Amino acid sequence: MNALEIESISKRFDSFYAVKSLSFLIPQGTVYGLLGPNGAGKTTTIRMIMNIIIPDEGNIKVLDQSMDEEMKSRIGYLPEDRGLYPKMKVGELLLFLAGIKGLKGEKAKQEIEFWLERFDLIDWKEKKVEELSRGMQQKIQFIVTVVHQPELFILDEPFAGLDPVNTKLLKDIMLEMKEKGRTIIFSTHRMEQVEMICDNICLINKAEKVLEGNLSQIKKQHGKNTVLLEYEGQASFIKSIPGIEKIDDYGKFMEIKLKEKADPQHLLSELVGRIKINKYEIREPTLNAIFIEKVGENDGKDLSSH
Repeated sequence: MNALEIESISKRFDSFYAVKSLSFLIPQGTVYGLLGPNGAGKTTTIRMIMNIIIPDEGNIKVLDQSMDEEMKSRIGYLPEDRGLYPKMKVGELLLFLAGIKGLKGEKAKQEIEFWLERFDLIDWKEKKVEELSRGMQQKIQFIVTVVHQPELFILDEPFAGLDPVNTKLLKDIMLEMKEKGRTIIFSTHRMEQVEMICDNICLINKAEKVLEGNLSQIKKQHGKNTVLLEYEGQASFIKSIPGIEKIDDYGKFMEIKLKEKADPQHLLSELVGRIKINKYEIREPTLNAIFIEKVGENDGKDLSSH
């Protein structure tokens, strides 16, 4: 069974298309990345899945059913715009929100204690939400999302506001959920997290799908014509070397896309003695590079500008 089936959904605001003729399937037990630059239509798509706004056209099936209020108790939804009651104590807030999801009594208290311990927040249980840092509030919001043990997680920018330690913790929890057969849909701008945990992706740009499918297969389709170079020294000369199609330069790290028949060994010989090479790796392009290429094809803009 598919956890989610989206068939030709569109949403207009006046004459502006926020989402246009979007279709994809998400198998149960997978992690699915819904990706794209700001304003692409990701959040609008998620809100249509959650029945917050209604598509003008098309159909959505969640867990093999049409979405309704009862279905929402089977979903853990982390919205882009977070909303916690700042004057409530953390423990009371979690108990209240768990009750809305149908989790009450001793079972709710046990789950809340478990998650507060897991996120190292147990000492903050009696504190008011407004006393917590932004990162702590983000963790509380995530606890609200998972405390009732939903079958499907929909996470809109889940890593926002988290430091590297808590980003790793959240990533580990998402993979644990997947191992338990849960399905996770999430949108993010953090491509390194997508590469680590996603099975499938859908890239949306300007309201329309521009790339969709299995992440491993997508990367293979783009071939092993990418060189990852870590270096020290003045490297501006590299762009004039024959056989190079495109360079993304980050200062001490460079992602170089070669032309179809260019020899990466020739490139290496041109670099030796002119810069200090700390790493030279021939591999499939990174997801970030594929995104920049696809979004650039679609509208001439660089994804890094969003």
